[in-house]
Amino acid sequence: METILIVDDDVNLCNELNEELQEVGYDTESVYDGNQAVLKIAEKTFDLILLDLKIPEKDGFEILKEINEKGRNSKVIVLTAYADVKSAIDSAKMGANDFISKPYDFDELLITIRKVLQKDE
Repeated sequence: METILIVDDDVNLCNELNEELQEVGYDTESVYDGNQAVLKIAEKTFDLILLDLKIPEKDGFEILKEINEKGRNSKVIVLTAYADVKSAIDSAKMGANDFISKPYDFDELLITIRKVLQKDE
């Protein structure tokens, strides 16, 4: 079963995503700030990380940097309400595999998740 870490300070969004993704067969966990994300990523390797850019403690760009420095093989989809071209380009340069703006459509998100997870198989 593929594992997904959801990193977002919106607890309701995390709960909703956990439920929706578990219904379609993914094993999910959530954290609500950058420090929790760094600790969770250090203790476990996830197949995919859904990462908000604007979160407390450490922002999404700092977390992308940590993932790269630690040599983690997790795929990353940036999922943010602060979507602009510069953020998309910057996150791609830092290793994000895709970029989705909130509010998102779950079916489109699911297609993107499957596409990103199938790369390199």
